[in-house]
Amino acid sequence: MRWSSGRRSQNIEDRRGRRIGRKTAGGGIGVIVIALIAMYFGVDPSVFLNQQGPPSVGTSSYSVSTSDTPENRQLVEFVSVVLADTEDTWHALFRQWDRTYTEPTLVLFSGAVESACGYAQAAVGPFYCPGDQKVYIDLSFYSDLKNRFQAPGDFAQAYVIAHEIGHHVQTLLGISKKIHNLRSRVSKVEANRLSVMQELQADCFAGIWAHHADKARQILEEGDIEEALNAASSIGDDRLQKQSRGYVTPDSFTHGSSAQRVRWFRQGLQTGNISQCNTFKAENL
Repeated sequence: MRWSSGRRSQNIEDRRGRRIGRKTAGGGIGVIVIALIAMYFGVDPSVFLNQQGPPSVGTSSYSVSTSDTPENRQLVEFVSVVLADTEDTWHALFRQWDRTYTEPTLVLFSGAVESACGYAQAAVGPFYCPGDQKVYIDLSFYSDLKNRFQAPGDFAQAYVIAHEIGHHVQTLLGISKKIHNLRSRVSKVEANRLSVMQELQADCFAGIWAHHADKARQILEEGDIEEALNAASSIGDDRLQKQSRGYVTPDSFTHGSSAQRVRWFRQGLQTGNISQCNTFKAENL
């Protein structure tokens, strides 16, 4: 990916190494674990966190030291450039629709972080919080993407950010709120299906970014598309479930299968048309 000469975004909030203090309530650890699992599988963790009563005894803190290595500095530069590129792309598209694009903030953290959606550890992976319209990422995830998920490459890393920005676009367009309200009124299986549709649409929006960014700024190099498709495939629900427990239960999918994630990213990439990303009306996901 051609990125080194790109514009750097000013919407980066660096919280790496910051000490986190938080109040704990009775049974709090169990609630936090449930919330983290919920976040990983696409459920707003505030649904669980906000059900708890007033905080009770004590406080706890979490801090992680972070080394400012050349590799880390380059990653920060890379993330800043990708974020700036998503800003430029979505500003242009929103203007075509006579709408205003509000830029999100990308928060870098190490180990754990507080967001408007609650407390999260790095193990949940990158996430978007609609409550504060911020994307959160621990840069160590990119090591996991390469080694654990076998999805190396800078464009695979860019795809991850573009997917989370896709959720921000859904928030600005009012899609996220509608789906949140719908999920509260349907069965668990149907709620999961709505979550899959929402995640696949974010994949399609990531593809739209890649389409227009390359058309405007020629960012893609040979092999980049394969890197992104490999990343999308590597984090499909079916592959993750098979790796973690040895079997697959499609009714519990919340992000979509590997094939679905690849298909919808490719749909956005090839068409560059947001009307082609309506996963909620698709006959076949």
